[in-house]
Amino acid sequence: MAEDIKTKIKNYKTAPFDSRFPNQNQTRNCWQNYVDFHRCQKAMTAKGGDISVCEWYRRVYKSLCPISWFEQLKRGKKVNSAEGFKKRKNRGQYTSLA
Repeated sequence: MAEDIKTKIKNYKTAPFDSRFPNQNQTRNCWQNYVDFHRCQKAMTAKGGDISVCEWYRRVYKSLCPISWFEQLKRGKKVNSAEGFKKRKNRGQYTSLA
């Protein structure tokens, strides 16, 4: 059990820097990688290709997005919401839809 955890920690990699999102707030980066992952899956499935090439996007969005957003992202996807997050006006920061 302890060896499994040590192996996971050793192999864990965070999301690399993306010049499209230079700011500290990575909400848009999270959303874009989430969308890209699902687009990639859809395209590869339609072509009959291997969807494992999409794993990079999944790893990045799972690294960037807080766990509490995953269910909300899934709900947004079900209603074909292009906007997964909204801007909270009073604080000027992005937050997940509640």
